[in-house]
Order: sequence, then structure tokens, then C-alpha cells
Amino acid sequence: MKVLFVASEAAPFIKTGGLADVMGALPKALQALGVETALVIPNYEGISEEYKSRMETVYTGTVDLSWRNQYMGVQKLVADGIPVYFIDNEYYFKREKLYGFDDDAERFAFFVKATLAMLPHIDFRPDVIHSNDWHTGMLGAYLKEDFMQDPFYQGLKNIYTIHNLKYQGVFGREIVENVLGMPLRLLYNGNIENGGNVNFMKAGMCYADYITTVSSTYAEEITYPYFGEGLEDYVALCAGKISGILNGLDDKEYDPETDQNLPVCFNGTNVFIKKPLAKEELQRELGLTVDREIPVLAMITRLVEAKGLDLFTYIMDELMEEQVQLVVVGTGDEAYANALRELAWTHPGNVSVNILFDEGLARRVYAGADLFIMPSRYEACGLSQMIAMRYGAVPVVRATGGLKDSVKNFDKYTAVDGNGLSFENFNAHELLFTIKRGLTYFADKPLWEKLVLNAMQSDNSWTRSARAYADLYDKVAGVPEPAETVSEEQVEATAEEILKAVEGTPEAEAGLQAAAQENEAEVNNITKAEPETVPAEETHSGAAEEAEPVKKKTAAKKAATKKTTAKKAATKKSAAKKNVAGDAEEGAETKKVSTRKRAAKKSAAVTDAASVETPAPAEPKKRGRKPGTKIKKKDAE
Repeated sequence: MKVLFVASEAAPFIKTGGLADVMGALPKALQALGVETALVIPNYEGISEEYKSRMETVYTGTVDLSWRNQYMGVQKLVADGIPVYFIDNEYYFKREKLYGFDDDAERFAFFVKATLAMLPHIDFRPDVIHSNDWHTGMLGAYLKEDFMQDPFYQGLKNIYTIHNLKYQGVFGREIVENVLGMPLRLLYNGNIENGGNVNFMKAGMCYADYITTVSSTYAEEITYPYFGEGLEDYVALCAGKISGILNGLDDKEYDPETDQNLPVCFNGTNVFIKKPLAKEELQRELGLTVDREIPVLAMITRLVEAKGLDLFTYIMDELMEEQVQLVVVGTGDEAYANALRELAWTHPGNVSVNILFDEGLARRVYAGADLFIMPSRYEACGLSQMIAMRYGAVPVVRATGGLKDSVKNFDKYTAVDGNGLSFENFNAHELLFTIKRGLTYFADKPLWEKLVLNAMQSDNSWTRSARAYADLYDKVAGVPEPAETVSEEQVEATAEEILKAVEGTPEAEAGLQAAAQENEAEVNNITKAEPETVPAEETHSGAAEEAEPVKKKTAAKKAATKKTTAKKAATKKSAAKKNVAGDAEEGAETKKVSTRKRAAKKSAAVTDAASVETPAPAEPKKRGRKPGTKIKKKDAE
């Protein structure tokens, strides 16, 4: 299986948000599972010279956008075993930032069309193209409306992931022919249109063979107007081809035991010895009162309404009546920034507000904080809560989207296995009361230590998510699941165990008695049968001729006796084999199995092995599309 990831950014090359983290980690996690992956992003001006110096040119050509004929270059480097391709065009990508330009529609239409155009010229033909967010939304439209006329592209599948439905790539309808170079019928039939405008996100969903979001809860939420951002009705129509797969965390990149940004490193075994030291160093760095007994509350966030800043600024004065310290790191709306600056001015030594983003400082805040506040109005997945848990900071979140899927509420009476604190309603005082509940846990050291360890031990790695994506790629590409076989030796060994267990039971004895009666009947039939006559020329005397039928009769009885003995043994083994098959079938109904879910196949294999001679085990099929297989093009509409 070959998968090409297409995105507008990817760590460590260029990053503005969580999309880059996903593109930096998911291809590597899939590669570890045996999926061959590659990645393509624009060749931005902001990519550091460290990476540009390692790039090699693998193709140059042109791309048509309506009446335009634009240069495209393809640069390549290999990072952590992943081939990374960079689409080069200085007119579009040699700019001071990634997004926010009047010609963004043209820039990213060029990007995805160039990505498709490069495929015949690189040493990587994917089975699945995995596109992400609005920037790559037009890829499916170009693929199915244009490129699939070329046999090279026939059979390619496209999976489209929504990372944040709020940003949809909405542009005026005049760009359809003049910029995109596509027929107006795609606007009129709704394939690329929503609300009278061209909508890249809608196009991505329409032409995708399958759609994913970055958490299962978010996949459900966006079917409602509150979260749907005007696309909720179309999302509901796509219910048959949409699901959520929770993002993971790069646990090697975010590891408090090896993080070079921390003054004191720690892990789950020494966290309560060394984390307080990291906390004290953070207090010194930010000019706070140095006291490890004062709980430190932290927010590392964009200062925007969607992140719940309205809730927090409403209760922050009341919150500071508690004996707490607050650290804020982030940028965003100036109104929120000014409100937080005023709070810091009125509470010197207890509040540190840093209107900037510094990765090193952010890591030190995660390591030094006790509670991490994340009261988002909506959150498709969220990464900060996972990082906070990894660094021993207990998250306080609103139960929405990926926050609900990754943070299990801790309650000392009912849920001692929880890994954080959560509240349901978008309400300021629910946030305040949840923070106060966390402060009471902080004061109870045994309870607090249990909560911190639960948070640090949470499995938020990419492995689980990567397996789910690998299964999805196989499903979309039409790859059959590999069969599992059960050897004859396994059946025989299990049969012998069951034989010993059931021997002497009434059921077993009844079965043996029935078998004996059946064999006795066969013996009687043999003795009653006409003896074979011996030709006269072969006899030596009349006495010998008379004795021959008697000898045959005696031999027949001996043979029948041997057959009866063998039949009894065979009956025991047959009963044991049937029990094995029955147990396997019954277990397949109730037992959860691995991510491949092949218990039913195993049960069938055991049943076959118990009733007939078991064939030699089949060679397990490898992941990948069968060579030469053609997959019919689906109706784009």
C-alpha cells in the first residue's frame, strides 16, 4: 500500500498550527506499520536553509490554470525515511507568510494540480492520495474531472480529512472558469458550491472516496448547525462515507524525560520529585513567587473566542481570589491580550502574561504547570491537552470534540481512572467550579498523585490512530483482508486436550456406546455376507475346500474387532475436534480481537480443520493493491 499525503504545511519544515504536527507524525507512524508513505507540501520561502540545502530537483514542467501556463518545479528530500516533495513556484510561495492573500484560491489550486501533474514523473505512484483541509479541497475535483482521463490515474483513491470545518476556503463564483479552469456546471450542480460561492471544503468532501475528521465526537458534532459552519446539511448527506479518527501525539518529540527545553527532566517514576523543581525554575524565569505549594494554572493558546477566552476572562478575577498562579502564552485578538495584561498588572508575582509564541517557553510551562486550562467552544481534536498530560499537567477542558475523546473526567468517588477534569456546558462558572474542584484534588496529595499519574500514562501515541488509518486505506483501495489459517497440528493438540477433559463424562460415554453399536452392526453384516468361492484348480483337497469359508469368517470377525477399536478412538478425536470448532465459533461471537477483526475467519478455519483434512497454511497476503486491478471510477456527483 502506497499513500501520498498532500497538505499546506508539515513539521518540521513549516508550521502554523496542528495540521503541521499531524503531517509530521502520521506518515512516520504508518511507515512503521508497513505502509509506504510520501508527503508533498509547497516550497515556501519560510522553510529553513537546513532543509533547502538538502533538496534535489526531480522534475520541472508547467501547469495550466485556465488561460495561465505556470512553471512548476518539484524538489525532494528524504526525512526520517519519508520522501518529501516540495512544489516550487516563487510567484506563489516566495512570500512572508503561508496564508491570507487575495490570490489564495489560485495559489492552492495550482498546488494541488501540480501535485497531480508530478505523479508520472516521480518514483512514487500512490494507491491512495490523502488530502487535508480546504487548501487541498480541489484535488479530488481535478483528479476525477480531468486527470482520470489518463489511464495512469485510473484507480487512484482520495481520502479527505477535515481538521477544522471553520476554515473552508470560500471564494467568489467568478474564479470557476477564470482561475480554476473548470466548467460552470460544477458550480450549478453544487459539487464545488455552497451558499452561492466556490467552497474548497465542499469540493473536497464531494469528490472524496472517504472523509475523516480528527475525532469521532467532532464527526458527529459537525452534523449540527452549532458546529457545522453552514455545511452541516451536506455533512449529514455524507454520513455513509465519513468517520472520525482521533489524532495522536508524537511521543518522541514531546517527552519530558529527554526534552532539551526543560531545566529539569522527569518521567513517571520520579515526577513528584523532579517536576516541583521544574515548577520552581519556571516561577523564577517568569518573575512569580517561588513556592512549589502554590498551584500553577497555565494556558498556551491562540487568544480567540473559539478557544473559550470569553469564559476565562469572565471569571479570571474571581479565580485569582484563590491562592493560585497563572501563566498565559499565546497571541491573538488584542482585546483578550489587553484584558490579560491588566490582570497581570493587578496581580504582580502571581500572573505572567506572554503575548508571543515561543516553543521552548511553551515546553517549560507544560512541565511546570499543575493545571492546564482549555475551555474551547469547539475543538476538532486538540493537541495541547495531550502534551499537558504527557508533561504531568492535569487538563481542565470542556467536553467537546477531541477534548471529550481524549480527556476522561476524574471523580474521586466514581472514576478514579480519569486523566483530567471536564465540564459539559459552555458556561463560565462551570469552568470556574471545575478549576476549583481541581484545586481541592491538588490539596489532597495521594489523590493528586493518582490523577497526575493517570494523565502521564494516557496512551495518546500515533500507533493506535495509524492502525485505524491503515485499515481505512485498505478498505477504500479494495484490498482484501489477509486470511488467517489454523494448522492441523494446532487442531490435533487442542483436540487431545479436550479429549482428556471430556473422557469419562456421560456425554462422551454415550457417544462411544453409539459408535460401538454402529460398528457391531457392521460386524454382523460382514459375518452374514456370502463367503468368497475359491476356484477348484487352486484347492488341494476337499477338506481344504470345506475349511475355507470358516477361515474367511474368522478373519472377518478379527477385522471387525480391529475396526471397532479404531472407530472408538476416532469417535473421541472427532468429538474433541467438534468441541474445538464449537468453542472457536462461540468465542468469535463475544471476544474482542485485534484491529484486523478476523475471529470469524479463524473460527471458520478451525471448523474446516476439525471436519476434513486440514490443508497446509496459506501464505498471508501482504498489504497493497493487487497489481493490474482496475477500480471503476465513481460518479463525482
